[in-house]
Amino acid sequence: MRIIVFFDLPTETLENKKDYRNFRKFLIKKGFLMLQESVYCKLALNMTAASAVVNAVKNNKPKEGLVQLLVITEKQYSKMEMLVGTKNSTVIDSDDRTVIL
Repeated sequence: MRIIVFFDLPTETLENKKDYRNFRKFLIKKGFLMLQESVYCKLALNMTAASAVVNAVKNNKPKEGLVQLLVITEKQYSKMEMLVGTKNSTVIDSDDRTVIL
């Protein structure tokens, strides 16, 4: 499973900027990787783990702005096409070496 977070947060006031920074730091701390600016993705082993991550994002969302979540399967994620640009290969973003206990 993949959890994709899309967000569009206001940055007009100092409080808005602080909320933006804190939300972005939260996503990175939780293991999300940036796909594009304001689009982050995380790998989850199953729907139970994905639900826990979704609840954590809901509990840490900023007061203002738009935050959207999308949970998709690994097969759906693998069908994503790069139309312009190249994929950053410095980050390992696959479940090939995942060990399920």
